[in-house]
Order: sequence, then C-alpha cells, then structure tokens
Amino acid sequence: MKALIFAAGLGTRLKPLTDTMPKALVPVGGKPLLEHVAGKLIAAGYDELVINIHHFADQIRDYVAAHNNWGVKVEFSDETDLLRETGGGIRHAAPLLDGPDPFLVHNVDILSNLDLTWFRAQHRQEDLATILVSARETQRYFLFDDEMRLVGWTNIATGEVRSPYAGIDPDQCTRLAFSGIHCISPAILPLMRDWPEKFGIVDFYLSICRTHTVRAAVMPGLELHDVGKLSQLDCKVPE
Repeated sequence: MKALIFAAGLGTRLKPLTDTMPKALVPVGGKPLLEHVAGKLIAAGYDELVINIHHFADQIRDYVAAHNNWGVKVEFSDETDLLRETGGGIRHAAPLLDGPDPFLVHNVDILSNLDLTWFRAQHRQEDLATILVSARETQRYFLFDDEMRLVGWTNIATGEVRSPYAGIDPDQCTRLAFSGIHCISPAILPLMRDWPEKFGIVDFYLSICRTHTVRAAVMPGLELHDVGKLSQLDCKVPE
C-alpha cells in the first residue's frame, strides 16, 4: 500500500528550530515527526512511502538512508525547485502514486491515535477521496451534506463561504475541521493534470466536489495534535 507524507514545508511557525533543520526532523517525544508518522504508516501495512521534500531536503534523505528506509520502499518527490503546496504536491508525485489502489496522504506534523486500517475501510470505491475530519474548534471548516459529502468551505472569522452550489447555507450543513489526512483514489491524478504546478488541495476539492464525491470520515475518540508551533512540541503523542 502506498502513502505520501507531506514533509516539504518550511515550518516557519517552528522557527528558530527550522532555521537549521526541516520540520519533518523536529523532535517530539524524543523522535522526529517523520519517524512518528512513518512508523505509524508502516505498522498499518503501508510498505511504499513517498516523501515530498523541499526545505533541507538532503537532511531528510540522509535520515531515511541512515534508518535503512525503515525496511520498506521509500521514494522522494523532489520539490527543491518549487514548493508546490498540497494539491501541487500530489500532482507532482503522481508518477510515484499511480496504481490500482487508493493511496493515503498524511501531513508530517499531524500526530494522532487514528486507526489507519479503520480509516482505509471508510473509503468507498466510487468516491474520489475520503478526508479525516473532526469537530475541533478552528476558523476554517469544510461543509458537508446529510450524506457527509463535501459541498463547501467556510471561514467563520471572516464569513467567507466557498462552494460550487449557489446560495449554500452553512447553517444547514455539517461543519467539520480537516485533519491533514486523506485516502485518495488514483482517479484523482488525471483530474489534476491541467492544474498549475502550485495549488492547494482545498481549492481542488472544492472545484470538483459537485461532480465527484469527496466524503468525510469521523473517528470516534480521535485524538489529534497539529504540531505547528513551538508551544506544541511538548504534547503527549497519542497512541
């Protein structure tokens, strides 16, 4: 099974640590973020990992080599020429992700107790993507209909609403926060070919959700930490 780990980010909120190392190698609980995520994926049966790299890319390559690729196949999607954001990162890695089965995408700075086997089982063959969401408080939310299909996005701080459905009422939708973890059908890759090198996955999902199903998955008892700030480095790693 294939998984893409987003590890290319600059980690600006983790400065000054990321002035000398990539975010992926910032330690939490005695281990780099990348080690936590890769270990969780491998334990769940993911034996082909793709890691996208940009900031201090050679440090990530050297770390993985020093750990003998954790005993699985590891390939790198090199973005040292351009940081392509989340949608562009998937598009750029397409040759490494294509195949008959869905692939997982996991942000390197997300630590959780997610049951990855359960999550993969939530993905329906006919759906384009399944995104892990939760009811955590934030300013930006995805909007879902009664069947948990994506229909829009809102920023509650600004009142902005984006949707391919004219006149959508956010109060009539289920409002949930994205986790940075999604299970994606390879059918998504041809749909990205005409997109630019650099774009966000939220923009892409909103552009296609009227014609293709992007569905939410909510795991009861989910514990999730987005390790994006220095103050969050002492968090307890969920098991």
